[in-house]
Amino acid sequence: MNEKKIFEAQGIKIERTEAKLQKETDSLGVLQDQIRNLNYFTLQGNENAMTYLEKMGYEAAEVEAMVSDQIYDSNLTKGNNSLIPFEGMNGDMKINKLKFLNHKWIQADFTDGKYWGEMIIAYSFDENKELKLKTLASFLYPN
Repeated sequence: MNEKKIFEAQGIKIERTEAKLQKETDSLGVLQDQIRNLNYFTLQGNENAMTYLEKMGYEAAEVEAMVSDQIYDSNLTKGNNSLIPFEGMNGDMKINKLKFLNHKWIQADFTDGKYWGEMIIAYSFDENKELKLKTLASFLYPN
């Protein structure tokens, strides 16, 4: 009689564990779908954008590093970063973060330490393979 109870208890534990595992597996699938959807609007998550750059002789990671370096290097100059169309009111405006949206556009966050904003930067390579940057739109949030 005692062995039967132990066996039944183990069976119940196994069923609960299997149900929990299925729930976790389902949750993992949902999260993976969300990541795929979020990554579509990134340079390295967009197959078309990567193909465009590869045809030009670039790798997406190489482009991200090259463009990021040039943008962040602009922060090192005295005064505001030249890509930011606003004067700092609490110091110099500098770019904090970049998000590559595709093979043409970047979303950037900037601040002077108190005031902040966001902007869209276009990037491209000319016939001499020189990097060109241009601020397309920007917004300074009221404090």
